[in-house]
Amino acid sequence: MAGAGLAAGAVNAVAGGGSLISFPALLGVGLPALMANATNIVAVLPGYVGSLVAYRRELDGQRARASRLAAWSSAGAAGGAGLLLASPAALFEAIVPFLVLAACALLAAQPLLRPHPGGEDHRGLGPATGAAAVYGGYFGAALGVMLLAVLGATTGESLQRANALKALLSLVIGAVSAVLLALFGPVDWGAAGIVAAGSLVGGRAGGALARRLDPVVLRWAVVAIGVALALAFFF
Repeated sequence: MAGAGLAAGAVNAVAGGGSLISFPALLGVGLPALMANATNIVAVLPGYVGSLVAYRRELDGQRARASRLAAWSSAGAAGGAGLLLASPAALFEAIVPFLVLAACALLAAQPLLRPHPGGEDHRGLGPATGAAAVYGGYFGAALGVMLLAVLGATTGESLQRANALKALLSLVIGAVSAVLLALFGPVDWGAAGIVAAGSLVGGRAGGALARRLDPVVLRWAVVAIGVALALAFFF
């Protein structure tokens, strides 16, 4: 579980999708599916803190946008966590690979969709971020892929600065979801603590690595991770 947390934190820092590592690990040690999912959402939260620390410089000049999108993210995450507590996961899991593939396609097409440098396309940015947050509050695997696709296509920022904003919004979504699930969901706190410790270290290391990658390399690394996630969900 500690090793799975370490890997999940690093993958979440680079692209998102670390839950595909930590969630099956929790299933593998015998937790029921709903408990494993709730535990995983709580456990990967420290990894978002680590990646945000690594990206703090790239957040300069984005405070107003970050505050606005954080509000959308909070509302969406609360809705997603509420859905998780109130409904079975089977239907949503059935459409996860299609959502991930759509996000990968959007991210791959980012150079064609990005507005003029320095400009921001406000059309649908908040609602799209909120919709991604609903997904993050419900399950969360590949949340980073979706957020990067939305931010890269609408903010006019470089991928590195979009990645920094993604780290912040992932933390907001994870925190809101974790609070609701901690209060009302079936969380195994022993397992959550073990995975969380690994996730914190992995998130710091993964964020430092991502900041040093060429933007083109990072974009296609994210796409590759997303496609692999979709195939894993299909199988």
